Amino acid sequence: MFHSAIMSTYKVKVSTYRHIIAEKTNSIYLTLINSKNQSSDRILVNNSYLGGFVNFKREISLDICVEKDFGDVVLVKLEKQKILINFQWFCEYIKVKTPSGKCFEFPCHCWIEDEKPVFIREGTARLLQDDTEFLTKKRQEELEFRQKQFRIGESGRDIFRGFINSWKDVADFKNILGNFNIKNTLLENVMQDWSKDYMFGYQFLNGCNPVMIRKCMEIPDKFPVTHEMVKGSLKKGVTLQEELMAGNIYIVDYEILKGVPASSDQVYLTAPICLLYKNRFDQIVPIAIQLSQNPGEKSPIFLPSDNEYDWMFAKMWVKSADFIVHQLDTHLLRTHLISEVFEIAMYRQLPAVHPVYKLLKPHVRFTIAINVAARKSLISEDGVITQISSLNGDGIAEVIKIGMETLTYESLCFPEAIEARGMNNAPKYYYRDDGMMIWDAIHNFVSAVVEIYYDSDEAVESDVEIQGFVEDWHSGMKKPHKSLKTREELIKYLTIAIFIASAQHAAVNFGQFDWYGWIPNSPSTMRKPPPEQKGKVDMKYIMESLPDRGCSRKALGTAWALSRFQTNELFLGTYPDMCFTEQPVKEAIKTFRKELDEVTNIIKSRNEGLAFDYCYLSPDKIPNSVAI
Repeated sequence: MFHSAIMSTYKVKVSTYRHIIAEKTNSIYLTLINSKNQSSDRILVNNSYLGGFVNFKREISLDICVEKDFGDVVLVKLEKQKILINFQWFCEYIKVKTPSGKCFEFPCHCWIEDEKPVFIREGTARLLQDDTEFLTKKRQEELEFRQKQFRIGESGRDIFRGFINSWKDVADFKNILGNFNIKNTLLENVMQDWSKDYMFGYQFLNGCNPVMIRKCMEIPDKFPVTHEMVKGSLKKGVTLQEELMAGNIYIVDYEILKGVPASSDQVYLTAPICLLYKNRFDQIVPIAIQLSQNPGEKSPIFLPSDNEYDWMFAKMWVKSADFIVHQLDTHLLRTHLISEVFEIAMYRQLPAVHPVYKLLKPHVRFTIAINVAARKSLISEDGVITQISSLNGDGIAEVIKIGMETLTYESLCFPEAIEARGMNNAPKYYYRDDGMMIWDAIHNFVSAVVEIYYDSDEAVESDVEIQGFVEDWHSGMKKPHKSLKTREELIKYLTIAIFIASAQHAAVNFGQFDWYGWIPNSPSTMRKPPPEQKGKVDMKYIMESLPDRGCSRKALGTAWALSRFQTNELFLGTYPDMCFTEQPVKEAIKTFRKELDEVTNIIKSRNEGLAFDYCYLSPDKIPNSVAI
């Protein structure tokens, strides 16, 4: 006599966005898998057609009957089979309720693109050492597949350029701003005061490139500035040496550009050095500029006491060098490319169930995609950067190479970088002030998450997946491998990754239209050689040196485009695609958002008393990731 097996019903809900074409041209199947690697019968998900062609979010309810002792569900398998044409289908999450009432959530947040089965882990984040043998194998299969998709490599670039007619007068640059509403904006203030020393100095603190300035305790031999040269810029009764010792002298050095060739004999590039001074108004102002790294008769030191054209032109050369270093080193290398290496290392070494994968995923959203676009449209053979700057492909590669040589792990840690440059006490340094608040908020959040999953330093050291992630990052950056031995080291490492992708990128990206929109303020290239003597420059020579009409329009358009937020931008701490399912982490996210709201309010209140708002590091204006 035969007895039929006793069956139980599992309630399943699939959250998706209704894709009529995908669901009419493909069959979507779902299978439950338990901890013993036993599978339910697979069931058709898209078994009803609502009609129409619009996409909308919906939840599909399914009943799946299994043998009574099936137990907890640890994996869900999704399969898509083509009927007519292959069309991608999006799954947000899957929820499963067992006959005993236990609920399991399976975050997906991905597109099912081909007919290869997709396995989705139950949402509880787990370290490798906490997983079963069966699920460990699944982790390995996931990473082996990803490592074939994401490879660590290099890309070379050859670039080309061209220019047309010059502008006749500085005021003519207004002509290309005709379609932009700049009234009561920072750009309007820049247009009015760009040639004043206070505005020039302010940008090294709070402009697009606020990471170059450092305290100067000793005048370098290659920049032989004397007290007699600058005494007219100092407070009465003090010497240059006294002001150096008092910490009132700062320096900006573009040595990274030394020896880098210009793209042709029609454009020029130099590696200037600028000395700045904290005056009695707590303003940082320039007091000496040398337009090369080699002092001598043909490299004079320009001073505020020189004639107005010499001094104006010297400052333009500094800002032109700053533009290039900002775009290629500060912006491209130290935010875009570093975040890309973090993303590749994450995909190659961390399975989706790993807590660090879940933590980092929102902060690498679209980064590889935007970098692919940048390689094609910005730094390719006919890219925008090569059209508007003084560099070709070899020059770009050389600047990035030199930048890589000077890049250290410590320089990526915001508090350490500020301290290393001696900028802890510089006045009106809002980039530092706001950055420290954001760093602390991210550090607190990361600490809370790490301590949920790692109960000891030994747990970090024995996590081979996290060690592989760190090793991949260092390999991608061509730096000596550094393993992590403690929870605090892991917290610092992840804080760096999130801070760079969010706050640091926001600080050096979203002000580009404000500061680069007025071309004379930051010329993207120079078309005449730097002066080798004083008194030889007039306004005609300056206009012939500045970017021409076509170059100016491209530079302005690029600055505007790069300063825009994405449609439906996700700002720091906003995680609609919730990868974590555990309540302690959700509480940590709430605390993080609350702390960010407090920072936003502090910055808003501070800005009310400033002549120029500093908003680039306000949390409500910091995207989660490098996505533009």
